[in-house]
Amino acid sequence: MLPVLSKLNSTNGPGLGKTRIALAVIIAVLTDGLQLLLGPLGWAFIDDVIDVIAMILTSWVLGFHWLLLPTFVLKLIPLADELPTWTACVAAVIVLRKREQRKVPPTPAEKSTIEI
Repeated sequence: MLPVLSKLNSTNGPGLGKTRIALAVIIAVLTDGLQLLLGPLGWAFIDDVIDVIAMILTSWVLGFHWLLLPTFVLKLIPLADELPTWTACVAAVIVLRKREQRKVPPTPAEKSTIEI
């Protein structure tokens, strides 16, 4: 197993750690950059394959979020597919997940309820 992937499963747990965030941003930036470079060639099928791979990897790293789905729909709008949609959507998901983590209060591990 790659060292980066083993860090994902170690102490970070279900929350977002620096490794998960960095990996998700790298995936998104590489995806947008690759699609921008291949865009003028008109290889629509390759673009779709890159989107599917990015969706699988991003969902694996961050967990599925409905905000990742518009990246597929934006291809139907002319010139919108040239925008860095993966980077923007991954950044939005990271912000929302961090906000969710702050809202969840920590539960005391040793406090138990006694029912009478």
